[in-house]
This record gives sequence, structure tokens and C-alpha cells, in this order.
Amino acid sequence: MEAVVFVFSLLDCCALIFLSVYFIITLSDLECDYINARSCCSKLNKWVIPELIGHTVVTVLMLVSLHWFIFLLNLPVATWNIYRMILALIND
Repeated sequence: MEAVVFVFSLLDCCALIFLSVYFIITLSDLECDYINARSCCSKLNKWVIPELIGHTVVTVLMLVSLHWFIFLLNLPVATWNIYRMILALIND
């Protein structure tokens, strides 16, 4: 079971790194005026929920599998993403 948890965590982290690179490239395109702000927002907004789910799943999985140190490392990022989502829902 432990190997499955870490393999899934590795794949999830790879996907999150890829998503972060995509965010940086899209924001760089916005900065260089290759795309407008509306297009940039529509491209990035559809990936916010999968990012939130990815961080939260890994954090909960580490908590359930009793890997406390890795759980504590992932907890601030998951908490920040949940806080950011709650603020976005309140402001809409």
C-alpha cells in the first residue's frame, strides 16, 4: 500500500509541476501582450479546481497513510489553496 501511495503522489506532483509551468508560460504570454487578459483568465481559471484537488488529495492521502512529516509539508499549500478558493467563492 505504501508504494502505491508514493507512486500516486509522485505522479500527482509531476502533474502539479507541469501545471505550474503552464501557468508561468501563460502569464508570460500575457506580459508580452501575445494574449489579452480575458483569454489568459479563461485559460488559467479552468485549471484552478484541478490544482486544488491535486494538492488536497495528496495531503489527505499522506494523513490517512500516517506519513506525518510529508503531510505537514503539504498542509500549508493545501490550506492556502482552500483559502484562496473560499475567497473566490465569497467575492463572486
